[in-house]
Amino acid sequence: MSRTALIFRYIRRNPNLGIGLTILVILLLFSVIGTFYTDPNGAYPLAAPASRPPSLEYPFGTDGQGRDLLAVAVAGTWLTMRIGVIAGVIGVTIGTILGFTSAFYGGWFDTIVRWVVDVLLTVPGLLVLIVIASSIGDQAVNATGMAFIIALLAWMGPTRTIRSQVLSMRERPYVMMARLNGMTGPGIIFRELIPNLLPYLGASLVGATTGAIFASIGLAALGLGSLRDPTLGVTIYWVMSQNAFVRGMWWWAAVPISIVVLIFIMLFLISAGLDELANPRVRKAV
Repeated sequence: MSRTALIFRYIRRNPNLGIGLTILVILLLFSVIGTFYTDPNGAYPLAAPASRPPSLEYPFGTDGQGRDLLAVAVAGTWLTMRIGVIAGVIGVTIGTILGFTSAFYGGWFDTIVRWVVDVLLTVPGLLVLIVIASSIGDQAVNATGMAFIIALLAWMGPTRTIRSQVLSMRERPYVMMARLNGMTGPGIIFRELIPNLLPYLGASLVGATTGAIFASIGLAALGLGSLRDPTLGVTIYWVMSQNAFVRGMWWWAAVPISIVVLIFIMLFLISAGLDELANPRVRKAV
């Protein structure tokens, strides 16, 4: 069987991964195809009549400031997922570099990395992010800037978990054989360790992306960052600040909350599927 056929066969045997990837594709298609059927300016105030319930003209309704909520959902889904992916990739990349080098080489560098990570993990991350975002100023923090702010703390968890995995792997027989064959440290890391940890690194990336997405939603819901960008967190902020439930505008809150729940389910299922792939004890045969 070809490699592609083996991949699809395994996905069928791993329903969590299959369903999660299906939801991911649906969200991506919704964000991409939606741009052809919505006006990008509709995601900003005064683009449509305010406080309109769902109708044929406005399928998701409009909010109290005259935003077309369909355009908000299309733009907000993409922006929110982009923030999470940027922060998650940066966090896992830094965590992978620090985790591999500190665990494999040990010594004073490993001591410093372990001490810094242990100290920073005791600090409430959301509190630090709130202080940083509020210090920079709302107007200076766009969606990309918010991703970099969240990435400042997104590397600690991956560093700790990856380091623990490498500590156990570096004593295994195939690593010792590579040493005896004269392979250098970077060669062992890139040729022996990283390929064996790819499923685990994928699961770490999904976990870091999940944390980054919910951190961005939490910060935006508190009014931090650019309140003009139509992210899901900003939409939730306006729902709360303008009392959408009290005014009976249930559709205003239903749109961002439904997408957030769908993103959470998607990331949870993908993480569970990758964990099954990375864990030999529960891995299913292809």
